[in-house]
Amino acid sequence: MKKTIRTHAQAIQWMDETGLSKAELARRFGVSHSLVDAILRGQKQCRRGASHNIAVFLCLKAGQAVAVKQPYNRREARP
Repeated sequence: MKKTIRTHAQAIQWMDETGLSKAELARRFGVSHSLVDAILRGQKQCRRGASHNIAVFLCLKAGQAVAVKQPYNRREARP
């Protein structure tokens, strides 16, 4: 079965309808909230790695998720 490619607006609407927040999506893929936001705004090309996987998951592009989830390690705040 072939998936229909969504626009960025349709992906955001789908997330709203399913109750999936940007923060939850970031946690699931082990990336920062800002990366998810950039993907949803169309500012990230999503050619490889986690950004590619997120775009495929959201049906923003055709393809197959290929990379393994990478843990996101937020830098510790400096005193």
